[in-house]
Amino acid sequence: MSKNAEALAQQIRGIAGPEPVAAGLILGSGLGHLADGIDGTAIAYSDLAGFPQPGVSGHNPKLVIGDLEGVRVAIFGGRAHYYESGRGDAMRLPLEVLRALGAGQLLVTNAAGSTRTDIAPGDLMLLSDHINFSGRNPLIGELTDARFVPMTEAYDPQMRAALRDAALAEDIALPEGVYAWYSGPSFETPAEIRAIRTLGADAVGMSTVPEVILARFLGLRVAAISTITNMAAGMSDENISHEHTKAMAPIGARKLEKILRRFLHNQH
Repeated sequence: MSKNAEALAQQIRGIAGPEPVAAGLILGSGLGHLADGIDGTAIAYSDLAGFPQPGVSGHNPKLVIGDLEGVRVAIFGGRAHYYESGRGDAMRLPLEVLRALGAGQLLVTNAAGSTRTDIAPGDLMLLSDHINFSGRNPLIGELTDARFVPMTEAYDPQMRAALRDAALAEDIALPEGVYAWYSGPSFETPAEIRAIRTLGADAVGMSTVPEVILARFLGLRVAAISTITNMAAGMSDENISHEHTKAMAPIGARKLEKILRRFLHNQH
């Protein structure tokens, strides 16, 4: 853990209170409003030295510490993407801070395109695994042997089971699938989508995988859910754009919020 992370954690405790955080939540494109639904303290990323300053519309760059369904959480209202800076480790410091605040688990959300005809825009998908199609890794440059992180169960089986139970209780479909990370910022070509479908990808997006690798490196248990905002390139005649992503994200977000609340409520 870096000295900067420990100092930031101390700063955050001074503002939001000393109670340890149980879980972290990273919100994807169009999902930033979920941070407004908790009783807590909001701190702008700009007030936290070294935090990234996401430059993507649809994100809300603030850290909210508070209680959600009786669980103390840290909600990251936005993330930095690889395509913004070329840095795969852009979210390392925020995740180090999360660990320093006491969290043992991380929930990651994203907006993604579906490569399956039975998972449509507005649906959710629970990640069972991922394909690092970009080939980039946020641990490049790490000098210790801790960089050799096993990824066999990157997505924690117990957390996934609990999320499936929460979805069932809310009567919301939550199919599982494999997420492929494509670096962006341009969208994929139809040929690239055919390639990743052949490799076994069920959804594609421009985030999440770096955070999952970093979180596992830091010893956090991880689960992730995609909000499907579009069919991947070549699979429909819809116009794929970031504006379309932001417009469609709230449809899945309403379902996602119910699942997340039930998941946290069931923890006590």
